[in-house]
Amino acid sequence: MGDRTLDWRHELGRWLKPFLDRLGHKARRQMCPLYVSGLIGPGDRKSIQPIAERLAVGDYDQLHHFVAAGVWDASPVETELLVQADRLVGGNDAVLVIDDTAIPKKGTHSVGVAAQYASALGKTANCQTLVSLTLARGEVPVMLALRLFLPESWTSDRARLKRAGVPAKYRTARTKPEMALAEIDRVIAAGVRFGCVLADAGYGLSAPFRQGLTVRKLTWAVGIPRHLKVYPADVQMIWPVAKRGRPRKRYIPDILSVAAEDMLADATWQNISWRIGTKGKLKARFTAVRVRVADGPPQRIRDKGQQHLPGDETWLIGEHRTSGEKKFYLANLPAETDLRTLAATIKARWVCEQAHQQLKEELGLDHFEGRSWQGLHRHALMTTIAYAFLQHRRLAAAGRKKKNLRAATSADVTSRTPRDPRTHRSTTTAALSALPKMDLRQTAA
Repeated sequence: MGDRTLDWRHELGRWLKPFLDRLGHKARRQMCPLYVSGLIGPGDRKSIQPIAERLAVGDYDQLHHFVAAGVWDASPVETELLVQADRLVGGNDAVLVIDDTAIPKKGTHSVGVAAQYASALGKTANCQTLVSLTLARGEVPVMLALRLFLPESWTSDRARLKRAGVPAKYRTARTKPEMALAEIDRVIAAGVRFGCVLADAGYGLSAPFRQGLTVRKLTWAVGIPRHLKVYPADVQMIWPVAKRGRPRKRYIPDILSVAAEDMLADATWQNISWRIGTKGKLKARFTAVRVRVADGPPQRIRDKGQQHLPGDETWLIGEHRTSGEKKFYLANLPAETDLRTLAATIKARWVCEQAHQQLKEELGLDHFEGRSWQGLHRHALMTTIAYAFLQHRRLAAAGRKKKNLRAATSADVTSRTPRDPRTHRSTTTAALSALPKMDLRQTAA
């Protein structure tokens, strides 16, 4: 076991080199591998003091300085993470998943902590909320960024922000969708390749978020609440005739908008399976129609008050789960996209939940015990770097398996029946799909 542990630590040192080159100072280049090793290796707690006790006896002060107290710019290291993530899983068939994750926290002094909805707990709780961006391909996720959301109880208290060391540029109130768009711009600027942006209804209900993705010429598929208003795709703008009073000056739609669930009330639903899970095929009933979203400028329409005019044409997709629950989505995928592709695209979002769980359970994302903005974000950055390294090892193992499979296939090719090209899957896809849910401790061993 000792030789194997030494082996992965040496591999980690080599893999971290481009990150260390961006850290500059010698002490930081020494502390970074130490901290990342502490996150990956065994131990119930993955915060500064326990890591120092296990790996750096006598170096607690330096490790604390590196994570929580030192004055250094993390931006170059964050950019390097984007570069390495793109090398691992970037491509036109990759997805970029926008979500958030909650870290339960007691007290009131830790930066960003407040009573807010925690999706992991399914209720409102005292916690910190991190907006996350995950790049994934072939069911292999790599976390790109974790950014702390500051509730109004924080952004309205300047003294509190200063005590927690929140940088001046982050002290103004920002919604989670606004934070996500800013991070997407950073990801694009770094040259990260992906084909579609995915998000749940917490982001999809925001018209500025959807419109921001469209302005950036991105393909997207997002959850929405059932009551979001839409128009039929063939809605027409007509010139209203005034029965009395001054002539009307603006066009109005020839039909009123309706809730998304009402638009699909009479739709035909189909059973769709989108992938193989641990318990067999994952399937549900889906339906989809072309609509125009009611997210245009608001305008008074007859006696109905203010109504949002029709916006861009998109897909409205409904999912009827075996539990009886119904979910609704919007997607700007091409009009010729088939229903199975729409369903598979939407359901690809699940990988971020797996990543959140593993970052917490295996790498100690929620173990940080400091209170500062800087310390929390540096700890989160180190956990995402550790996670990327483990995915690097996972993909390397899949590559070796692919090579062995290719050799075995080549040796036996003359005795096999030719495959139907319509059902053939690439060995890369087969290798990645066959990998079980990643056990990070086993990967590190």
